[in-house]
Amino acid sequence: MPMNELLISDGESTTVLPEDAAEKARQVPDPTTYHILCMVPKAEEEYESGLIKAGQTQHYEELLSPVLFVVKMGPDAYADKARFPNGPSCKVGDFVLVRPNTSTRLKIHGQEFRIINDDSVEATIQDPRGVKRA
Repeated sequence: MPMNELLISDGESTTVLPEDAAEKARQVPDPTTYHILCMVPKAEEEYESGLIKAGQTQHYEELLSPVLFVVKMGPDAYADKARFPNGPSCKVGDFVLVRPNTSTRLKIHGQEFRIINDDSVEATIQDPRGVKRA
């Protein structure tokens, strides 16, 4: 395997990323301690009526989105049994609800990510479509 490729494994299967995707994957940070790395889902481009949303509207919907997608968890996330007696509130691959502005924001290659604390998760959600800030 060339040095500029990256292997991604989930324990069951392994994927080799091409050079450009591998470079992007290396730039995604690994959360430390009790932090969780989440991705902000892209805002829908149209209203339910079919009208196209203004770019500024999409920006604010993403900026203030209460819905995040869990990408990585720090090694100490949910490790404190006294604070989390029922175990973790979420896992990698879950959609979670959080309060807007409760995170460290960063953008990597146009995709917005957030780093949140493990106790910032208020709920998990099966289908985030249609969930908006009130």
